[in-house]
Amino acid sequence: MHVQTHSLPSPTPGTQRELVSLHYGHAGQGPKVYIQASLHADELPGMLTAWHLRQQFDRLEADGQIQGEIILVPMANPIGLSQWWLQSHLGRFDALSGENFNRHYPEFIDAAARSAEPRLGSDAARNVQVLRAALKTEIQSAPADTELQALRKTLMLLACDADVVLDLHCDAQALMHLYTETPCWPQCEPLAAYLGAAVTLLATDSGDNPFDEACSQVWWKWARHFGDRFPIPQACLSVTVELRGQQDVHHALAAKDAQALVDFLRHRGVIAGPAPVVPAPLGDARPLAGCMPVKTPVGGVLTFLREVGEVVAEGDVIAHVIDPISGSVTELKSPVDGLLFARDTLRLATAGAKVAKVAGREALRTGKLLGAR
Repeated sequence: MHVQTHSLPSPTPGTQRELVSLHYGHAGQGPKVYIQASLHADELPGMLTAWHLRQQFDRLEADGQIQGEIILVPMANPIGLSQWWLQSHLGRFDALSGENFNRHYPEFIDAAARSAEPRLGSDAARNVQVLRAALKTEIQSAPADTELQALRKTLMLLACDADVVLDLHCDAQALMHLYTETPCWPQCEPLAAYLGAAVTLLATDSGDNPFDEACSQVWWKWARHFGDRFPIPQACLSVTVELRGQQDVHHALAAKDAQALVDFLRHRGVIAGPAPVVPAPLGDARPLAGCMPVKTPVGGVLTFLREVGEVVAEGDVIAHVIDPISGSVTELKSPVDGLLFARDTLRLATAGAKVAKVAGREALRTGKLLGAR
């Protein structure tokens, strides 16, 4: 393993942050995997899982079992890691711009397509190489005027030519669940089984270009762009792995999740040796457009009547919001039949807040779907 340090531009005199990436195996020899943790810097289960992965990768590399290239970024957001307010960690939004750290990744699909087209042909594998090189060139030449833009650019340069991209996140209180694009589902299904995901939420371009989709959507968009002229496979499986809830920072869980990821990489041929048989899935895939938020129309003390993991029916009361002054009780009901897979940790709700998520089976929402993420 070798360590690379990527310096970010100083936002103000006397301050500077850096991103660290760990590199295993040999670039260009076999498949490439990119794994990053805690892009939302206040979501810590991914950092602990990355620590366990590091122990495994160290041993596997020493034994000569890494057959491709693995890049592990154990802490993907040094900007968010440093954002604190009176002992509270605020790592989801950039304090300077207000932007979500997992949104607005730059898109170079059209530019890379124009650059690559003269070199494309009938060989799908060759087309993948050409398009990856063109994409990397476009990202490299793009300006990055701010620290946040430089962070996004650095992460994309590390990941844009990977066969597998795993972005480790978590929810507030939640079951293990995944997000990926619909064209990626056939490749993602074994990962969901190894991890024991309760549900995988699928969308095709959910809006605002989060990191995972910035890595995977180039391929189906290029396939659509070129049509029958050139064969373009879905050459990147990119998945947001939601490692349960923010308080699920335990060695036992992290070691289990790291082992599941190693098993999946054996399944993909990145690590030598026989892979464990893909287990029977614990959950299924459902449309992200069917993931319905439970909102409260009023503020007050929030108390849940149903637990994460319960199957609920439309109209079931999931929680109460109590006004401590008037004593009134507002019932919050499930908007659909589905799986209650995530809920908030705060117990003082504000009017209009989304306090839980229910994964239904029918696509009901349109437009940008990231409100459920």
